[in-house]
Amino acid sequence: IQKPHQSPLPSLPTQPAIRNMDPSAAAAPKLRQPSTAGTATVKNKKKKTTAEALSHDVLCIIFSFLDLVQLIRCSAVSTSWSKAVNKLKLQQTEYFKQQHSDPNGLIDASLSQRSLSELAEQLAMEQHRLALQRAPANVIQWKGHSVGVNQCRMKMGKVLTGVGDKVMRLWSAESCKCLDEYYLVDKAPLIDFDFDEGKVVGLVGTRICIWNRTEARNVFSSRENLFTKALCMCYVDPEAVIGCEDGKVRVFDLYSRKCTQIIKMHQGPVSCLAFSDDQLLVSGSSLGTLSLSDLSSDQRVVLLGSTYSAGVKTLCFNPNSYMVLAGSTAGNVSCWDLRNTTRTLWETRVSPNVIYSMHHLMNDTSTLVVGGIDGVLRTVDQVTGEVISRCIMDDSTTALHRSTERFGTVQIESRKVKRLSEDDRIDLMPRTCKPQITCLAVGMEKVVTTHNDK
Repeated sequence: IQKPHQSPLPSLPTQPAIRNMDPSAAAAPKLRQPSTAGTATVKNKKKKTTAEALSHDVLCIIFSFLDLVQLIRCSAVSTSWSKAVNKLKLQQTEYFKQQHSDPNGLIDASLSQRSLSELAEQLAMEQHRLALQRAPANVIQWKGHSVGVNQCRMKMGKVLTGVGDKVMRLWSAESCKCLDEYYLVDKAPLIDFDFDEGKVVGLVGTRICIWNRTEARNVFSSRENLFTKALCMCYVDPEAVIGCEDGKVRVFDLYSRKCTQIIKMHQGPVSCLAFSDDQLLVSGSSLGTLSLSDLSSDQRVVLLGSTYSAGVKTLCFNPNSYMVLAGSTAGNVSCWDLRNTTRTLWETRVSPNVIYSMHHLMNDTSTLVVGGIDGVLRTVDQVTGEVISRCIMDDSTTALHRSTERFGTVQIESRKVKRLSEDDRIDLMPRTCKPQITCLAVGMEKVVTTHNDK
């Protein structure tokens, strides 16, 4: 691991050869194994070295070359990496280099690990915002499915894509390599899905299916016709919530395999859902209404004070700011503060057409990424509703290469990002630069999108 414009890591001294001090062993001749004609030669393949094989000392040497934001990201990889970073007090040192420029390199002993983590998170979120707003950027594009795919999720450096064909594929967000595949059990269509470290949960036809990621391939499927005309799903262990065409939300326990609650939230179809760790459920309807309910206290359904004349297509709930952000079929994005549901904080027409998807980084209270039918990737300020960035792909391909993996050959294209001004005529730009964005997911300084193509 090496920072740009910096000399490579110093070579580590090799371990001296360990000599066998047993004379009899030293004198023993090396016997040549007899060869047998016609016997196939088996070549021993070298095992790949994993990150877990690195010793604590080697990790410390590598980490000493990184800046503060890189150290923050490394400390989130695993417990052992976090301990190595914290033990060396590298984060404290880098923070004071950047914020205080202390010529003596002294570290304030009163700065606790907790306050340092908060400061580091603020710095990381600010860098994320600047990357979305104005930093130079590239687009990496590859063919991931045999037919059109229109949904994606991104977590922990991995991207899960699906809906369109009979398989979901898990990709590395860094290398674009396919890491795993999850096939549907029958001909029922995949409607919605999400994943975590141990499993993939999918809404398939009229039932819930769970693919185990940690053990031998194992698929659990609930009984048929559990959800009638289901349209959307999200889950937080141990419960999944399913929005249906009849305006009801059904709560399904993933472990008891039973439907535990049925809540009437809208008069029309439930088009989108958001479900928080503290069991706060927010839902939108194609008739333009937004409702919320607290499952932990059996609180009645509350209708938000303002509703759309157009349907609600997508929504996000930010648990850090208690804000609900909703996108409509008319191209509007609106924001409510759940501590005061009588009025909207702001409403902005960010697109002339339907908004299909929007998302923000988990701890980010400043930016929201929005995509829709016009193919422009927009970044919106969560506090004011102002559109702070508009992006499309440059029409020319800058690089093209193929990667052959165990799941087949992937052709990867690299393009530049073209940032637009408010006055640019989007309708005059070629469609190849701005395919419609059917779904998007936001990670640290990156966004993944699907376009209902391959």
